[in-house]
Amino acid sequence: MATNWLVRPIFGQGDGAMATDWLLVETFGGHRREPTVMAVGRNPRNLVPLRNVLSRGPFLSDVLILIARVVETGKLLEVDATSGKRRIVGHPLITYGGGVHGVFVWVGRPDEEPPARGLAGAWHINLTQHVSSRSDDLLRLYGTSAKNWRNQHDLAELFAYGRLQTNSDESKALALLVNATIGNEHQATWTVTRDDGVRRAVHFACRCVEVRTGAGRIERIVRGITHDIGPAESVPAAPPRAPVLLAQQVLAAEAASGRWRAIVDLRTMRLLRWIDDPMPGIAWKLDVARRPAIHREDLRAAAKMSEELASSGRACGLLRLRSERDDWTEVAVEAALMLLDQHTTAALVTLTLPDSVGLSSFG
Repeated sequence: MATNWLVRPIFGQGDGAMATDWLLVETFGGHRREPTVMAVGRNPRNLVPLRNVLSRGPFLSDVLILIARVVETGKLLEVDATSGKRRIVGHPLITYGGGVHGVFVWVGRPDEEPPARGLAGAWHINLTQHVSSRSDDLLRLYGTSAKNWRNQHDLAELFAYGRLQTNSDESKALALLVNATIGNEHQATWTVTRDDGVRRAVHFACRCVEVRTGAGRIERIVRGITHDIGPAESVPAAPPRAPVLLAQQVLAAEAASGRWRAIVDLRTMRLLRWIDDPMPGIAWKLDVARRPAIHREDLRAAAKMSEELASSGRACGLLRLRSERDDWTEVAVEAALMLLDQHTTAALVTLTLPDSVGLSSFG
């Protein structure tokens, strides 16, 4: 078995010395038949099958049984290995809602104590409901004060306020959200700016799955874990503080007062992310009086704009959007078709107030 991806072996020869690192194991479910390893200590792994890591030792079956029990109970568990020569510790990563998306696993001698665990937090995105949920552990990783914790957000809030600095894979991540193909996975190293201003490199992994609700409805969920892997300046894979991609520089250069740009899912007409600061007064977050929406009398016009985008690559019009005051604000909308990947398109939308542009351009 090839082991060149390991920083050091998890097991020594025979019954040799154990490494002290925790294994971060995902339990997202879906098409994977066995949990996979997404980190050894602070070193990310490419969702390596657990048996690839533990096959040189006699503890694989014990670890798999422990992981299954932790997922079932949602509790920290510790057991003795069948051989009696090791103890195995499993620490759950619990989602907002009580599910288990991963388990920190440590195997050591009975007289050893596990090392300190790194910070990691579970999260999930309900694509059917357009809602993102963050666990308490993830909010701790973000350095958020407990009095400011909000566990649920509109999907578009994922990228808001500059907390996440993405890498060159951002369009691929957005394509995952738009396509929502069951079984699709994504991994990346991004930078998180904590609430105290400290920049940390984080590795995350996620998978799209189908979930049946208690009412029998099928919902599409992206399940993920975010793992702190060190100071952003010390991790070469982390995005640098200043944008380096030409596309980012072009977007920054085209920013203008009185214009607000966003990326919108063409199929659902829902906001994926703001490129600039959010347009003031428009309802777009989950904690407003009512959910973000286009006025029902303007839905036909919005659908026509979507059709024009598909045929000509551009569209424009006037639409009424729900405001934070729970009334309606008319905005001028210009949209251009953009490619997220070779199979996925979205709309690059620019919003302005109607009295700030020539209405003749919308005739």
